[in-house]
Amino acid sequence: MPTQPNRTADFADLLRVFARIGCLSFGGPAAQIALMHSEVVDRLGWVREQEYLHALNFCHLLPGPEAQQLATWIGWRLHGLKGGLAAGLLFVLPGALLMLALSTLYALAANLDWFSAAFLGVKAAVLAIVVQALIRIAGRALDTCFKQGLAISAFLALFLFDLPFPAVVLGAGALGMIVAAWRPGWLALKPVSGDAPAAAPTWRAMGRTALAWGAIWALPLAVVLATLGKSHVFWDIGLFFSQLAIVTFGGAYAVLAYMAQEAVQTFGWLQPGEMADGLGLAETTPGPLILVTQHVGFLAAFRAPEPFSPITAGILGAALTTWVTFAPCFLWIFTFAPWIDRLQHATRFKGGLAALTAAVVGVIANLSIWFALHVLFARVTPTAIGPLYVQLPELASFDARAGLLSLAAGLILFRLHWSIPRTLAVLVLAGLAMAWIPLGSA
Repeated sequence: MPTQPNRTADFADLLRVFARIGCLSFGGPAAQIALMHSEVVDRLGWVREQEYLHALNFCHLLPGPEAQQLATWIGWRLHGLKGGLAAGLLFVLPGALLMLALSTLYALAANLDWFSAAFLGVKAAVLAIVVQALIRIAGRALDTCFKQGLAISAFLALFLFDLPFPAVVLGAGALGMIVAAWRPGWLALKPVSGDAPAAAPTWRAMGRTALAWGAIWALPLAVVLATLGKSHVFWDIGLFFSQLAIVTFGGAYAVLAYMAQEAVQTFGWLQPGEMADGLGLAETTPGPLILVTQHVGFLAAFRAPEPFSPITAGILGAALTTWVTFAPCFLWIFTFAPWIDRLQHATRFKGGLAALTAAVVGVIANLSIWFALHVLFARVTPTAIGPLYVQLPELASFDARAGLLSLAAGLILFRLHWSIPRTLAVLVLAGLAMAWIPLGSA
């Protein structure tokens, strides 16, 4: 096993390796990070172990999918700008293309009875998957009483008081930065070892990079504004997912409830159950789970296509969503990667991240309940009770099929420990079979 990185790693080899990683990156960020470690650290020795871990910690500080950002950093570390672009794009493109094909099929077949039955199984599986993610992240992140209090506070702020998601997560991060300087033990922060690197990139260079990538990020929105105007759905799609990219801490699960609320209640792009369907599709594809945003962008444009055909509009909407979701990832990496060694010594940043991660547990708990209500009940009504704002299901609308399928999904994941793709496949078949059982929803 090589102990030193191969600084002359051939660019063609980089393309081949990340094309393979992009096609095999199933299983969420943990599996994707482990796959890249196996390839670029253990097998090829392109990056040292300590460098890899530092870069991973750095990517955790950033909004957006950390595995894709880590891939971009590896490419940048080996071949500069072109390497970062190649590795980051190859990590995303296979999953994005497959997600586009699945979203197209979904839009065309959504009104067919067999398709609805199959996706009832998908919704049940997604409910169990989100609960599993909640338990896993809580066990890892809530190791102090202060963090547990943050998680509970974030849940109550979202579930009972309907506070804006960005305010909750960014507020938790700001509180963590304050606590890190005052009581670092509350966040289980370890003392920083070693001296901070003396060298630092120039602010001018960092500013030029940020401006260039900011312009790239905004380019499709400028085109939409000049050609279709602010009243077109493309403008709403580009602006909303650009804003979402800034607050996407904690992965796709953390922002899904906020995204669903906006897409369903504010914009009217989707029905509540279609968000669960989108996450189910994203779970079956390689690449980051945040590709679920592409499904939302496709359906939003597909249903308001003028002046295009529905399919053309859907493809353009999906492409726009993917652009404004992932362009910021390249901005963060190319702007801040030269600071990576110095950020390892930034206690306040680490405190902000630790607090934000704890709050994300509460966010995912809110998502779990939101999914459960909309999977198990046909009618859920948002209701204001004094200062509280709660989602109340109509008990008579309980769906017995969805309940049985959800129990089966929980058994498969928590007792049998099957993989997510295998669980989804079985629940799809079970959903089709359940369509012929005369239970029905009230």
